[in-house]
This record gives sequence, C-alpha cells and structure tokens, in this order.
Amino acid sequence: MDPDVDINPDTDDLPLRANTNHILVRHYVLDLTVHFERKVISGSAVLFLEPCSGLRTKVENDIGPEVVKKSGTVEAEESQGGFVGRCRDVDAQKDGIKGPEKTTTKMERVAVDESGGVGLQTAAVTKYIQSSHLWETTSDDDFTLVLDCCDLDVSKVEEVNVTSVSAMSSLLPEVASKSSGVRSVDQQTAFIQKLVSMPSRRWRQKHQLFSLCSRPPSAQDGTSLHFRRDRWSLQVRKKGVTSSQDFPRVVRICYETRPTGGSVRWTNDQDNRVCVYTAGSPINNRALFPCQEPPVAMSTWQATVRAPSECVVLMSGEEQAVPIEDGNTRFSVWNYYVTMPMPASTFTLAVGHWCQVTAEIPPALERSVWDRMGCGKTAKPGAGSREWIEAGLLSGLGSSSSEVVNSSPLQTGSEDQTTRSVSAFCYSSLEDEGLSVTDYSGMVDDGISCSHGDYPCRFAERSARSQRVIPHRVFGPVCLLQKAQMAVLKLLPRCLAAAHAILGVHPFSRLDVLIVPAGFSSLGMASPHIIFLSQSVLCSGSSGSGENGLSLCGSRMCHEIAHSWFGLVIGARDWTEEWISEGFATYLEDIIWAQAQQLSLQDTEKQSDLKALLRWRRLSDELQHSEEELQILRPNMENTGQVSESGSSTVKHALNPDKTFMQVHYLKGYFLLRFLACQVGEQQFIDFFRSFVKKYHGQLILSQDFLRMLLITFPDMERKGLTLSAIYADWLDRPGIPKWLYERSTVWSQARLVEEVKAEVVKWILLSQSHQGKSRKRKRIEPKLMSEQLVMLLELLLEESELSMATLDFLQRTYNLQNQDAEVQHRWCELVVKHAYTQAYGDVEHFLIHNQAMGVYLYGELMVHEDAEQQALARRCLSLVQEEMDQSARRVVEEMVL
Repeated sequence: MDPDVDINPDTDDLPLRANTNHILVRHYVLDLTVHFERKVISGSAVLFLEPCSGLRTKVENDIGPEVVKKSGTVEAEESQGGFVGRCRDVDAQKDGIKGPEKTTTKMERVAVDESGGVGLQTAAVTKYIQSSHLWETTSDDDFTLVLDCCDLDVSKVEEVNVTSVSAMSSLLPEVASKSSGVRSVDQQTAFIQKLVSMPSRRWRQKHQLFSLCSRPPSAQDGTSLHFRRDRWSLQVRKKGVTSSQDFPRVVRICYETRPTGGSVRWTNDQDNRVCVYTAGSPINNRALFPCQEPPVAMSTWQATVRAPSECVVLMSGEEQAVPIEDGNTRFSVWNYYVTMPMPASTFTLAVGHWCQVTAEIPPALERSVWDRMGCGKTAKPGAGSREWIEAGLLSGLGSSSSEVVNSSPLQTGSEDQTTRSVSAFCYSSLEDEGLSVTDYSGMVDDGISCSHGDYPCRFAERSARSQRVIPHRVFGPVCLLQKAQMAVLKLLPRCLAAAHAILGVHPFSRLDVLIVPAGFSSLGMASPHIIFLSQSVLCSGSSGSGENGLSLCGSRMCHEIAHSWFGLVIGARDWTEEWISEGFATYLEDIIWAQAQQLSLQDTEKQSDLKALLRWRRLSDELQHSEEELQILRPNMENTGQVSESGSSTVKHALNPDKTFMQVHYLKGYFLLRFLACQVGEQQFIDFFRSFVKKYHGQLILSQDFLRMLLITFPDMERKGLTLSAIYADWLDRPGIPKWLYERSTVWSQARLVEEVKAEVVKWILLSQSHQGKSRKRKRIEPKLMSEQLVMLLELLLEESELSMATLDFLQRTYNLQNQDAEVQHRWCELVVKHAYTQAYGDVEHFLIHNQAMGVYLYGELMVHEDAEQQALARRCLSLVQEEMDQSARRVVEEMVL
C-alpha cells in the first residue's frame, strides 16, 4: 500500500507510518557513535522482525469484541500482552496492494500540483527524498517494510545472514538439527523465530544471541535490500519478495543523524561544555533511529554507544553501564539494554560532561562552584581540573552517610589502566525520617498475576515488592551540584519511598536523574530508568527557606516518578489520550508528595485544595485563550485506538505549536480523577489505583479500560447515573469545563489556606492605596507563607489595576521574591512587567535566561505593552539564549519579539 494513503493531510497531525499490522520489530540492536565536532550520531540499527500471520479472531475482553471498520480500519489490540504475541494481517476490502504503488509522497504531489507538471520539484521537497539506486527496479507487488523515520541520512540497508553465526547451532541445537538440508532462508527464519520466542528466564542468553546475530556481514546472495526515504518514513523492499512472511527477519540499517534533527538536542550545558540528549519532541525518536513509532509496536533493545572518554553516557537501561576504552580512539564504549518490551518512543539517551551528585560536596569543588559567576557562561574546565573534580567526588562518597552499592572499580582501559567509577548507586539514609529502605510489614499481597507478554517482570519478584527505594544516582553540571544535592539528592529517596507506599512495586530496577541544560523545554521528562529535570525546579539556595523552598522540586520529582506507573509501565494505546499519562501523574504527584512530607490527613487536604484552586485558575485561563479542538481529552472520540489496515495512523494536533505549551491534558485529566475520587472516596480510589496497576502493568490502555474497571469495581456509580457515556460526554469528548468543576472551584476558593492569602491581599491593596510602604505598616503583613500561597497571593495581586512602586518594593523585600522557587518568581516577574517596575527588570532578565521552559509567556507580556524599555529587554534576553533554546519555544518567541 502507499504509505501516504492513510495520512491525514492536516499539517499539525503527526503521521505514524509504520505498517505494524503486517510486520513487527521485536528487538533493536543499536551501535552508535557520538561525534560532537559534527553534531551527528552515526552507526547502525539492526532490526529483528516477526511477520504478523493471518487474520486473528479477537477474544472478547473488558472492552468488548474487536471492531473492524469499513475501508480496512481496525481497532488496535487491547494490550501488548495480546498484541505482540499474536499479530494480525487484516486484508483491506480488496484494495489488493501490498507494496507501495508509485511511491509519491504528499510533498511531491503538492509540488506537482503547483507546478502543473510531473517532472518539476522544488528543493524544499527533494531534500526529504532519498533512495537506493535500484529502488525503481522493485515491483509494486513487492512487500514493503515501512518504518517511521525523518532527518536521517541512510547509507545502506542490508539483510543480515545469521546462519553464519557459529554459536547458533550450539546454543539452539534443536533448530539447527531440524534445519539441516533446507534452504538458508528457511534456516534463518527458524533461527530467528526461535530466538524471539525464547522464554524470559533465558533473557541473558537471548540478548547474547541478539548481539551475535547483529554482527555478521550482509547476505551474500546478491539480492541487496532497496530503500526509499521520504519526509516521514523509510521504506524497504527485497526484490521478488511479495509477503511479510518471506521478508528478511534481520535487517541492518546504516545511517547518520542530522545536526538539526528533531529527536536530539546538541547544546552546551550550564558549565558551557558540549552535550547531547533526546529531546522528547513531538516526533519522538524517529530522527535518532528508524523505528516503529506506534505504541503497539512494543519491543526490547540493546545499545552500544561510543562517546569521548571524558563523557558520561546515560540511557534507559536496566543495569549500570560499565564503560570500557575503545582501543586508542580516545572513546569509551557504554552498553545498555532493556528486557521489558516498550514503545520505541521511550528510548532515552544523554551524553555529556556531567558529574555525579554526592551526599557531600568536596570543599575544593564547593569553592570552584562559588568561584563561578553564574551557571551557563563559565569557562570550559581543563583536563586537569576534571581529574581533581572526579577524585573529590569519590572522596565525598566515602565520607557520606549513604549506603553505596556497586562501587567496584571500572575497567576503562587495557592491562593495568583502571579508574574508579563516579557512578556508584546509593541509598540515601531514610532512618532519620522514620522510613526504611525495605519494609516487609503490611504487604498484603503474596503474589501478582501478570496479564502481559512474557518478560522478566518486577511485579512478580517477591524481593521487589519490599524495595521501597530503588538504587538511584543524580547527575548534573559542576556549577549546579550543590543545588542538586540540597534538593534532588535529599528528596529523591523520600519521594521513591512515598511512591512505593501509594502504588506498590517500583516498575524499574534503578533510576538516574539528570539536571539537563537550561534550554530544556519542560520542567521534567520521565523515561525508563532515567528522569530529566530542569534547573528551574532546583531550590534557589537562599538561607532559611527550609522545606518550603523544596516544594517545587519535590512535587515535580513525584510527578515524574509517578510516570513509572502511568505513562511507562502502563501506557496509552492511542497517543491522543495524553491525559492517561499526564492527568494521572498530576493527580498522583500531590498524593505522593504529601506522603513524602509525612503530612497529616488534615494538612494533606489543605494543600490539595490550595493546589486544586491554582490549577483551576490556570485551566480556566487556558481554555479562554485556546482553540476548542485543542481542549478535548479524547479528540478521536469513538475512533480512539483505531488504525488503518496496515497499522498506520496519525496523532491529532501533535505538531500544533500551540499545543506544545498547553496544559489541558494535565489539568483537565487531573480534575477528572479528582471528580471520580469524590464519587468513591479518596482512599478507596487510591486502593483502586493499586488494583489497576496489578492488572494492567506491562500493557497499553485506552480511557475505557480504566473507566470500565472503575465502574465494575464501584457499581453504585452507574446506579447514580454516572455511566461510561456520561463521563465521555462531560469530560473527554467535548471542550470547556464540566459543571462539577465550576461548582467545586467555589468550595476550593473558601479553603483555609486560600482565605489566609485573601486576607494578606487585602492588606497589600490597602498599603498600596495609602502610598506608604514604611515600617509602621510592616506589622500588618504576614511574611511566612507557603510557596503555593505566595503564588496565589501574586496571582490575586495581578488582578489589581494599580500597585504603587513603594508597595512592589516592600512586597519584594518582605517575601524575598527573587530567591523563591521558579513558580513564585514567574508571577513576580508578571507583576514587574505589568506595573513597569523598572528596579526589578533584572529579576525578569534573570528569569528569562535561567528558566527558559517557563519564560515564553513573559516574552509576550514584555512586547504587548508597547513599552520601548520592556521590548528592548525582551530582545536582549532572546539574543542571549536563542542559540540554546528549545526549537519550538524559540520559534514562538521569535514570532512575538522579532
């Protein structure tokens, strides 16, 4: 079939082109080399394929029978457990085309229409087109493997002859004996089928075989594979092969990324040292390696990454990598792997000159930090300085109160060349906080029945059930190590233990946290085994802030940790249902953070109501200033989860630049869960979460899976008229705000912590009206407010048309606003801009430079007032950071400012 046939022509929809209903990638072996001087990653991806055989009859399950739609549209399988093992090849209603027709992309067709001729194409179109020189010799009847791919330069695609691997016959003798005397292609098919079907208890042997089978040369029968790349896909054929059953089972793709590819960011860290990391962009990883992007294409992977020896390589992987020197190349080799099948979009990579944060910063390093005048414009340390930095970090490990594990020396060279690891996992001490690393009490379940496909599952391990805090490490640039120590390293074990108390078994065996460069586009991003955190969540470092200064960091870490359960080990089957990931994580972050703080039920409820009101204000403001079609949590409505005959689909509005900065899936999804919790009771709802995780871990879901199980568990809901269709109609399938949320916001606005803020607002307004900011008024002001209360205070003051300069000065000094967390600083900067408080323009400039993920809105405020000084400030800030800004944010800001 033509890969473009199923693609929605709307420019803001992201196409998922992979034909996952015809053939699936079961395992990737990546061999990558990082070239900082050229800003490219080169190497190969070896794909182990399994064809989807026959038209399946779907067994009825919780969501009813599979729906087969007209024109060959089918609903994707319920979960990975039922999908990967039993793939389908549904024939469309006699369109009769297996391979692409004349493979003309939409971009080419547009060029033809505009030019009025067939032969004329613009450079803008042809830059996306690439093909092997014999592609045109293939037939339209040949089967085509379609992979999601963009911004990659593919040099070669070849079939790998695994029958030349000598270990295959000894490790899989039963296959070798049966394959004697048969064709090489049949023998290879038998080998690979046996390999991908090996049980999880033999996963080490399985990964060893995958590695061995990825190394042989290409097949020597003279029939190379032909490929063609267009804007969104890579298409591969073998001449004369007309079905997925006969298509090669192992394919090697040699390629190189592009410096401007959207999947990775090449930038400098806050120490001004080069780094690269996967950006979590709307196009996911298709500009890093050719892959199958639809969530249903769940696979395992292993990766070898070569990077300069002075760099650290962090990646989603189940064990701490041990770097070894790559001969005399001044490169080190890092190896990672995963055994849990997951969507290719969850693959995460970061390479840079970061250091591990330890429980105590060595004095020499601490002096170095304070000697640096700001983070981001510092000089590049010399090689010698790195040696003492690493030695100091290791000495800090020895003197800390942490329990260090896996800290044996790493072999990084040949013969006697050995260095100590800077990457030791640790458990920070929890005893002082009344917690323990493991706790065998209160474990009500002795076992969990897994419903997913076969893989080594932590939910089935008894030891994992009692592991409250998994091994963890924190990395960042040198200039931020102290802040990361004060916030992230201090809070991480508490947040992990709290998440375990709420949700149970940690889905992943370890966790790295990386403080990413200032240009990172959000406050955090969770991936298997690794979390990216923005520097904006770090505490300001001001004295006396205490726990209050850690609120933003703690809640954000709880949000990202919650994604381990909702977003990763349980994922959305249709990417348009982002609320399944983000709404759940937003709801859970409050519960986990309250548990981490060991708050009483009363204090938990107070904080929860205050945060709910702040989110309500944010959501109502966003819905007033956004398109209605972007406000819908289930934009595909009754078609959610459906794909074309080949398995291709589109992600609605995924490329819309406005959607990048919207929070509706976070906030409206959060409020839906609060609404449901009110119907059944908070504790009962949390208990249900645990039950849902036990049933659906390792699987992909739709909204209906969660809601149906909830309605079955609490039948009184339906008896009260709260049906599945009612929830769809009120919350998921329409824009705007449900009636319940309007009513509930009135209750939140009268909460005790909110009333305290309102009382302070009145005092500040009276002070401004009197035009006196002197000492005799100070007794009337309450200087001790929580961070969230400060945010509310500033938001309410923003509604005032006038505030005196003296009042703003006193406000700043009273609450030390420039040293509060980034959420408070953001509202303070809005006040400064609104009232043209020139004395604090330095605070605005500092915020825009150091909190780029949060500053886009402020640029608009600076420009809209048509104040020459404010506009000059916006242009100056943009000129300072535009090279390191996230591409989407930069485009939006440049449109406003330039």
